[in-house]
Parts: sequence; structure tokens; C-alpha cells
Amino acid sequence: MSEAYDNDNVFAKILRGEIPSHKLYEDDHTFAFMDIMPRGDGHCLVIPKSPARNILDAEPVVLAHVSATVQKLSRAVMAAFSADGVTIQQFNEPAGGQIVFHLHVHIIPRFDGIKLRPHTGDMEDQDVLAANAEKIRQALTA
Repeated sequence: MSEAYDNDNVFAKILRGEIPSHKLYEDDHTFAFMDIMPRGDGHCLVIPKSPARNILDAEPVVLAHVSATVQKLSRAVMAAFSADGVTIQQFNEPAGGQIVFHLHVHIIPRFDGIKLRPHTGDMEDQDVLAANAEKIRQALTA
């Protein structure tokens, strides 16, 4: 099975406030923020606040909370960007494409005829992330 949870992964550090993020939503169980290397405008992430390496070791109740927040954020990004659809991605273990070993779900607004940008490792401009985050936060309160 998977390795032990690493309390020093980047998302654990974001949860502890050690690394800044563009926060979109937070409740008792989950945290949502902008992906700093987006594959599309409005690309964001949902993570549980509890330590879980990935879907393989997460408690079912954690997955339920994450799923509810994913749905809430999916609706918000669709509205915020007038998207035609939404892609939800979740990767587990290196062979499955996982890079950060804290359970996380990608939410990417999609538009007819526009492909996802490649994952290059290049960070988006912080002003662009801030503007996109504000659009999503506004849609969450609408």
C-alpha cells in the first residue's frame, strides 16, 4: 500500500499557514485554493484538513466532506468563468500521477474547443491568480 503521511508536504504547510495560498473556501473539514500551476483559468484544488496521503488511506467520512466541497467549488467555477463544463481530477501514488502526497482534487473549468494547457511546472502570475480567486469567491457567495 502507500507510504506514511508526510506532515511536511506542501499542502500540509498551506493548511498550517506556512506557505501562502489564494484561499477560496474553508469549512471545518476542507480547504479550497487556487492551483499555482493551472492547466486552465480557474483551476483550483480541494484538500481535506485531516492528514490523508491520498484516496487509498483516507477515511470514508473525509472523502464525503471533500466530495461535498468539490461539488460546491465546481458549481462556483462554472458560474465564475461561464464555463461549458468542468474536469475533476484526482491522482494516487506516483504511478497514478500524484506529485503532492496529501489528498487533493483538481477542479478545472472547461470550455468547448479549448484544450487543457500542459502541466509545465511554470507558476501563474500572482495577480492573475488573485483575480481568478476573487471571481470564484464572488460566485460562492452569489
